[in-house]
Amino acid sequence: MKATRDSFGEAILKWGEKDSRVVVLDADLSKSTKSESFSKKFPGRFFQMGIAEMNMIGTAAGLALGGKIPFACSFGCFLTGRYDQIRMSVAYNRANVKLIGTHAGVAIGEDGHSQMALEDIGLMRALPNMIVLQPADHIETLKMMEAMIEVANPCYLRLTRQKLPMIYDEAYRFKIGKWDLLREGRDVLLIGTGHQVHSCLEANDKMGGSWSVVNASSLSPIDKDLLKELITRHRFVVTAEDHYVTNGLGSAVAEFLAEHSCDARLLRIGLRDFGESGTPEELYQHFKLDGEGVLSQVEEFLQAQSDR
Repeated sequence: MKATRDSFGEAILKWGEKDSRVVVLDADLSKSTKSESFSKKFPGRFFQMGIAEMNMIGTAAGLALGGKIPFACSFGCFLTGRYDQIRMSVAYNRANVKLIGTHAGVAIGEDGHSQMALEDIGLMRALPNMIVLQPADHIETLKMMEAMIEVANPCYLRLTRQKLPMIYDEAYRFKIGKWDLLREGRDVLLIGTGHQVHSCLEANDKMGGSWSVVNASSLSPIDKDLLKELITRHRFVVTAEDHYVTNGLGSAVAEFLAEHSCDARLLRIGLRDFGESGTPEELYQHFKLDGEGVLSQVEEFLQAQSDR
């Protein structure tokens, strides 16, 4: 098990060695974002901007327009909270900036709501030109970093503080805009992203593996081809995310279903209120985001549909 922020720290060191265009900027959180190792190995390509995220984003945009590949790192809530600079300096200019947002969701734990990125997916996927990604394990993080380096486009990478179980091995191939069908079943399609992929897998295991489970690691663009194919074989669609249900994965799937006049019934699992302070386990249980919580919400949803 490994937190995806740790995986990022490993990957950025690798890419620092391979590509001299890679530079890293941080806003006084390099120990937490795991960019600290890069700063020690490549001090001439590391920029400690202090608690000045707006300046960091503007500087990153300038470096990108000058031919560098900048990775601008901070907690997801602090980074995307500087939306105006991202909107104009990065997205509007198509600047090749890689925004790295760590400490996503309520599972960061005791630090509480002020440190939790819960609306960041919605903010980033609202921007034209912005690629939004969220890995489900260590290997997928490494593969995403490779894909982000190869594409000259603004990207937002959403990372966890908590450790995630392994799903993939080195043979896994990630592609921007594509999802991965992890389990194939019937009737119910569970679509998770990040840590919620594991909650969906756990919920499905408790049902004997009878449902389908998808890892939606590309949040903008989404995998419309796979979604269109799977919708024809499932009556019920469930999305699960450690994020507000508004404007995140659930909204992206709802938009697709509405635009394609699909008959499938949708349940969006996620946050509908502010985050709280507690252990990650307590918070996932409280907000029904663990495997048991996801299963109970799906069962309530299916019962309500049968009573219609």
